[in-house]
Amino acid sequence: MLLIPAIDIQGGKCVRLRQGKMDDSTVFADNPADAAARWVAAGATRLHIVDLDGASAGQPVNAEIVHAVCEACPGVPVQIGGGIRDEETVEAYLDAGAQFVILGTKAVNEPHFVSDLCVEYPGHVIVGLDAKNGRLAVDGWSKLSKHDVIDLAQHFENDGVAAIIYTDISRDGMLTGVNVEATKRLAEAVRVPVIAAGGVTDLDDVRKLCDIADSGILGVITGRAIYEGTLDFAEGLKLASGCRE
Repeated sequence: MLLIPAIDIQGGKCVRLRQGKMDDSTVFADNPADAAARWVAAGATRLHIVDLDGASAGQPVNAEIVHAVCEACPGVPVQIGGGIRDEETVEAYLDAGAQFVILGTKAVNEPHFVSDLCVEYPGHVIVGLDAKNGRLAVDGWSKLSKHDVIDLAQHFENDGVAAIIYTDISRDGMLTGVNVEATKRLAEAVRVPVIAAGGVTDLDDVRKLCDIADSGILGVITGRAIYEGTLDFAEGLKLASGCRE
């Protein structure tokens, strides 16, 4: 199982939000590329980048910084999301060195966009399903839709997405533990790999996900926990890597 460091970019800096609230952020690094290089040096084999400003604006805002991160970490797969609403943006990120693009709001509002991209860029499209109280959130988590998580996940599975990232917004950035039950339900309902996110606090959360890894958990994204030190990244990486043995 992968342990994936999060590099969330707001105002050009590496930050973490609480429950996706743009006005409740903590700056952890002035240079996101330096933060990425730190985790790669510690053993990270994939990076999760989100252009938070782009997610709110509906278009890339920190694209140059994302490109800099890709350049700083050659050979390490990067998955990038936030404000990706057209094919031109997808192509630009992939050309810049990103391995995967993450579709969120656009995927929920225009599902056909996902199927088209899966045909054009097979193996490079990930869908992010962000939920709060069972309802999917869109537009930088500022609005809740009426879509069911599992129904949409199965639809995108049929389209050919490479993976699905499932985030429990109510837990994101709160260090309150992963929603293991909901993540397992989703993973068991689809055949494509699921990446868990939201609420990772310590080694116990990694261990709980390892226990259900066989249900289809590819990895887990961690942010605040590794920046604040409640989760030792090296130890977490060792534990997560052991899930594959």
